[in-house]
Amino acid sequence: MSKIRLGIIGCGNMAGSHGHGFKELAGQMEVTATCDVELERAQKAAEGAGAKLAVADYHEMLDYVDAVLIVLPHDLHYEVGMTCLRAGKHVLMEKPMCNTEEECVELIHTAEREGKVLMTAYPVRFWPIVRKLKELIDSKAHGECFQMSIWTEQYTKYPEGHWAHSANRLGGGQFFSHGCHYVDLMLWFLGRPVRGMHLGTNFGTPWMEKEGTSNVVIEFENGALGYHFGTWGARGTRLGWSIHAHCTEGMLEINLADRKLYLHSHINEEKANLDTESRTQVLMEIDNSGKFTHFEIEHFLDCIQTGKRPITDGPTSIQGLRLIWRLYEAERKNTIADLRGLGLEDNWESAEAQVGGNAEDSR
Repeated sequence: MSKIRLGIIGCGNMAGSHGHGFKELAGQMEVTATCDVELERAQKAAEGAGAKLAVADYHEMLDYVDAVLIVLPHDLHYEVGMTCLRAGKHVLMEKPMCNTEEECVELIHTAEREGKVLMTAYPVRFWPIVRKLKELIDSKAHGECFQMSIWTEQYTKYPEGHWAHSANRLGGGQFFSHGCHYVDLMLWFLGRPVRGMHLGTNFGTPWMEKEGTSNVVIEFENGALGYHFGTWGARGTRLGWSIHAHCTEGMLEINLADRKLYLHSHINEEKANLDTESRTQVLMEIDNSGKFTHFEIEHFLDCIQTGKRPITDGPTSIQGLRLIWRLYEAERKNTIADLRGLGLEDNWESAEAQVGGNAEDSR
């Protein structure tokens, strides 16, 4: 099969992070067109990616591409995604897929009718170090995982008036925009959710209309708990980007700052002296830093070429977003959210899965 012609719609920072992986995939694809409302930015991106066409209106690029990477403000995902699918283009949509359930459903159905790949850009699932962690947990190499904690401490402050400060344009706050990555990960690792709660605040991030810091706890059907702490207001960090998976025979840790996967085991029994030292072993070390988005794009290209469904397809993506919407609603009502029906293997079109299906049941 000839190389897949890829167009990039939106040439800001996110397009740049994806761009680092294009050279890795030169044998499978070529960037043929770029688009940005600021034409100069599209031209600069085209120059960097080797594309011949740069435009300010994405409609002008559709005849020159087979697939598109959409990296736009979230409130534009639906309109642009629908136009591209109806034009017969495969779509890699930057997360989150859309800002409402109705928009997500229409996008999924349109992709199915057109026979085109619709994939959400959740690159973390494709990182080799994260896939190794999944392998170890699934195989119970260190026992059953009973607690997974994910931390993302960062400082994210856009210029005044930036679209990402708006709750309507962002689709919510930091939890919806960024935490969707880690809800997706917890569902992938731990299975079917049962109930949960979210607390968020913009204290410390006054530039955010909605929460800039969030704490999320989810209980899963097998009894495991998942926790995510995310903030865009960190003025310093120790945890940075890290995952701790507590298993019955040891604790697995990914620390992205030092690019290693650790096993911590043989902990000392705590006897009121706080001596809880454990042995540490490096299980995997990655050679390079960055977002590793070429692994994700490679999967997208493979799905186009083979007809396979992406592992972060539309139905998978909407389940994670529904979980977030239920947690938001429960937070407003000061209740515990019922999350049944939102597993990645559950029927995404069932009444139970739809927003409002269980959301009013505080159990």
